[in-house]
Amino acid sequence: MTTTPPQVARPPLYRNVNVLKWVFQLVVFFIVLAILFWLANNYLTRSQDLGIPTSFDFLDQPTSFDITGADFSPAEPVRNAYLVGIGNTIRISAVGIVFATALGILVGIGRLSRNWVVNKLSTVFVESLRNIPLLVIMTFCFLGIVLQLFPRIEEAWNLGGLVIVSNRGVSVTWFEGTTVAALLGFLFLGVAGWWLIARWRRGVFERTGAPTRAGLLGSSFLILVMVTGWFVLGATVTTPEVAGRAVAGGIRVDPSYFAVLVALVIYTASHIAEITRGSIQAVPKGQGEAGSALALSGSQRLWFVVLPQAMRIAIPPIGNQYLNLIKNSSLGAAFAYFDLTLVAQITVGNGKPAVPAFVLALVFYVVLSLITSTFVNLANRHFKLVER
Repeated sequence: MTTTPPQVARPPLYRNVNVLKWVFQLVVFFIVLAILFWLANNYLTRSQDLGIPTSFDFLDQPTSFDITGADFSPAEPVRNAYLVGIGNTIRISAVGIVFATALGILVGIGRLSRNWVVNKLSTVFVESLRNIPLLVIMTFCFLGIVLQLFPRIEEAWNLGGLVIVSNRGVSVTWFEGTTVAALLGFLFLGVAGWWLIARWRRGVFERTGAPTRAGLLGSSFLILVMVTGWFVLGATVTTPEVAGRAVAGGIRVDPSYFAVLVALVIYTASHIAEITRGSIQAVPKGQGEAGSALALSGSQRLWFVVLPQAMRIAIPPIGNQYLNLIKNSSLGAAFAYFDLTLVAQITVGNGKPAVPAFVLALVFYVVLSLITSTFVNLANRHFKLVER
């Protein structure tokens, strides 16, 4: 004798949880779509009534303004001005991310130092800078340091013949005879070779137990590649020299770029330092004790045991600080740094349509942020702890 299981009645659609979830999401989607459609229609209607163009034809019109620090003619189209602004935004963001990361990690480690002076200096750095608005820090760096502290060009500071500092900017030793892209190509080749050497030596260590020496071999290969590239490309060094009321040779960093970069670096580093400190303290104390049991020194415990585990925790929030730095770089427009924001502002001020001009800026910042997030996510995926 067999028994059939009782038939469970399916709930009606208006009580089905899955159906209700989909209905709610569709309703929200159509509401947002309707609002966007209403805003776009209102913008197009009002622009047509006022005779304001809504197309992107202005990109082919003359720019009609100069760009400081760039080989740019006002007769060039607006499209080229946007490209210069995009390049300046990427330049200050990339350099700022590198220096802010290095300084933030060092200060974060310093906050946990047993040295009283290092600990207190790191604490003052963090607690002061992260509680001051970034615009105020930029204003101080530009007006207080660059324009007031730095000397005039006639009394410029000459630092060993390699760097010249004045209120007209900072000129540093640079190279000539080749392009940055060519040197970056050799740098990429050297880094790729370093990575391959590290993988090879790691395999040797796992098979034989011999020391990896990946750092020594990899860095030697990188130096060899860069030196070879230097001679192959025919690059030479050019040093800055004061010539009257100008500086000849080297490469000049504009005052606005220097002030904005310093402000971005120290402000972002103060947040990265706290992330680093918290991440190090989140590593179980037993990990450091295990390193001590292996007779590792304090620096070895930090470098080989604690810090790699802390970075697994720190990568996502540090990635958020990278995005903040990229977006905060737009404040440089207040100090005549010709990033994308300032280019868009002056373009609109010269009579070009505001909405299309700033839509291009918005799209670029979104794309740059998404690209940065992609690299951060790849790093997070690579360093995350895989559970078995």
